[in-house]
Formats: sequence, structure tokens, C-alpha cells
Amino acid sequence: MRQLLLNWLLSALSLLIVAHVVRGFEVRGFLTALVAAIVIGLVNSTLGLFLKIVTLPLTILTLGIFWLVINALMLEIASWLVPGFTVQSFWSAFFGAIILSLVNLFLKFLVFDRFSP
Repeated sequence: MRQLLLNWLLSALSLLIVAHVVRGFEVRGFLTALVAAIVIGLVNSTLGLFLKIVTLPLTILTLGIFWLVINALMLEIASWLVPGFTVQSFWSAFFGAIILSLVNLFLKFLVFDRFSP
């Protein structure tokens, strides 16, 4: 349970960092980032999973690059659902998805690698 909460907090922090780096990617505050992190997780685990399965042949043809498109679409859908979380264009979502993945990976590496037993 503690790891789940920490993962959620790191995802919200990642969203705030990406909002400072990517133009057109806006998060109004930490509470909005927490809600957006939950919504992004739910959208990715439902609609995102379905789209990744359906588009698997295209993903194989593009050597995995099409997954970035799907992740960008999931960020745009989440921005429609969460007030205060705005993604202005597809390209903001695309680059935001890439940077969000990298920042999230880095933060989780720092926290879970150093503090895990």
C-alpha cells in the first residue's frame, strides 16, 4: 500500500515537472496533478490497454513508436476529464508523454532503488 501511494505521488510530481518543461502542457496545482495521475492511470489501464492490443501489428511495424502516439492520446483524453489539467495540442501531448515517461522512470529509480530493502 505504501508503495502504491508513493508511486501515485511520484506520478503527480512527474506531471508537475513536465508542465514546466513542455509548452502547451499545463497543471494548475499539486491537487490537480494527483487527480490527473489517477485519471491517466485509469485511462491507460482501460482504453489504453485496449488500443495497444488492437494496434499491436502497427506498433510492431513502427518498432514501438506508435505506442507513443497512443500514450499522447491517453494524455489528451485525461486532460478532457480533469479540470485544471490542459494539453493544448497533439504535439504537446506527444512530447509530454515522452518526457513524462522519462521523468517518471528517473524519479522511481531514485526513490525505489535507494530506499527499497
